Amino acid sequence: MIDITRKSSTLRKATAQAIVKVGAQETIDAVVNKKVPKGDVFEMAKTAGLFAAKRTSDMIPDCHPLPVEFTGVRYRIEGLRIYIEVEVHTVYKTGVEVEAMHAASVVALTMYDMLKPIDKNIEINQIKLLGKTGGKSDFKDDFRRGLKAGILVCSEPVVTGKKEDKAGNLIRQKLKNLDIEVIEYSLQNVDESLQATISAWVGSEINLIIISGSTGPTSKDRLPELVKPMLEKELPGIEEAIRAYGQQRTPYAMISRSVAGMIGETLILGISGSSRGAEESMDAIFPAVLHIFKNFDS
Repeated sequence: MIDITRKSSTLRKATAQAIVKVGAQETIDAVVNKKVPKGDVFEMAKTAGLFAAKRTSDMIPDCHPLPVEFTGVRYRIEGLRIYIEVEVHTVYKTGVEVEAMHAASVVALTMYDMLKPIDKNIEINQIKLLGKTGGKSDFKDDFRRGLKAGILVCSEPVVTGKKEDKAGNLIRQKLKNLDIEVIEYSLQNVDESLQATISAWVGSEINLIIISGSTGPTSKDRLPELVKPMLEKELPGIEEAIRAYGQQRTPYAMISRSVAGMIGETLILGISGSSRGAEESMDAIFPAVLHIFKNFDS
């Protein structure tokens, strides 16, 4: 099956290290000169590492299968220590830190297994992550500082007081984690007054308006019908990213009708009113969506 989300995913890389310490120089010489009875240690261990990177999800319960695009195994000898570095790449929605560390550990264990008949003092000293790129943290600082946001909650059970506003509070916390100040918050009926509030907020210092709720298919769910005519520029790619992310987690995401676009220099987002839907929508597009504001002067 072809994963259609991969083309829009980020290239993620991770590099891990393991150290094998041997007991004598003779062991190092045997490895370098390919005199170990069990075979070529470097090549055998490298092959084991390649398998390990691709099969991490078979061994680690919380790791999901993912497409490994590249695995590189490098060695460096310093004295009686053999430094192993494993670099793993993927184009996918999650990183490959565990895959790299798993591969490095299997390379080290393979070397241990091949060398123990000729050296009883072998140790595996260290397995650690050296670095990673391509994760969300790489983009966290890639936007203008001092952004301000407003949150409009349109979910009928919340507006009528039947339920507490879990989605709005969740949105507020996620914005806070990104150092975005929420300066406006309001419960809002889905009618023309919603348009009036949006217009008023657009004319203020708010850079980002997030509207939660009323994105479903029923006659009462009118958010797209009210908000889209107001947009000066629609941003369908954001809507597609939200839907694709959600459908990887629940088939019901296809029912929700998110909204994304610009009014002047203000970004307008309409997302699900459920706490789970709101959380997944925020995770799908933040912080990368904030790159929009690099196009405007501060």
